[in-house]
Amino acid sequence: MSEIEKQSETVIKELIEKAKLQSGQLLVIGCSSSEIIGKTIGHGSSFETAKEVFGAIYPILKENGIELAAQCCEHLNRALIVERKTAEKRGYEIVNVYPQPKAGGSFATSAYEGFEDPVAVEFVKADAGLDIGLTLIGMHLKHVAVPLRLSLDKIGEAHITAARTRPKYIGGERAHYHEM
Repeated sequence: MSEIEKQSETVIKELIEKAKLQSGQLLVIGCSSSEIIGKTIGHGSSFETAKEVFGAIYPILKENGIELAAQCCEHLNRALIVERKTAEKRGYEIVNVYPQPKAGGSFATSAYEGFEDPVAVEFVKADAGLDIGLTLIGMHLKHVAVPLRLSLDKIGEAHITAARTRPKYIGGERAHYHEM
C-alpha cells in the first residue's frame, strides 16, 4: 500500500468517526490529484494518484453504507458523479456528461469508472465533505457546516479540510435542542 493510500484510508476512517456518518448518508469529496503530487491545482493531473485515493476510500464508504458524491472540477461546473440509485433516491436531476482527467478531473473520472452505474448531477446537499487540495466543496454541503480537525492535514502534498453538517438551530431563548 502506498503512502497516499495509507493517508487516504486514515483520513476517511477518521472522518466517518468524527462526523458520525451513518449508513445512507452522503459524503462529497473533491480531490485535486495535482495538489497531491505537489503541483498547482489543474496543472498536473495524475490519474494514477486519483485511482489510489479512490481505491483506498471507496471500499470503506461502501462497507459503511455511505454514499459518495465525487466532485468534478470547474470545467464541468463542479458537477458530481454519483451512483444512479443515489441520484434517484434523492431526486437529483441527472445531467448528460461524464468526466475525463482533463475535463472533470482524475478523481471524478476514477469514481465514474469505479461506480456500478455512475451518473452526473449538478447539485447535492451532502451530510459531510472532504476537500483534498483546495477544490471548494462547500457549495455541495447542507447549510450548517462544522469544520472537523483530523489527525492528518495533508494527503500527499495536498491540504485537506473536512466538515460535517448539522441541522439549523431555530427558535429563540425558549427553544431546546438535541445534543449534536
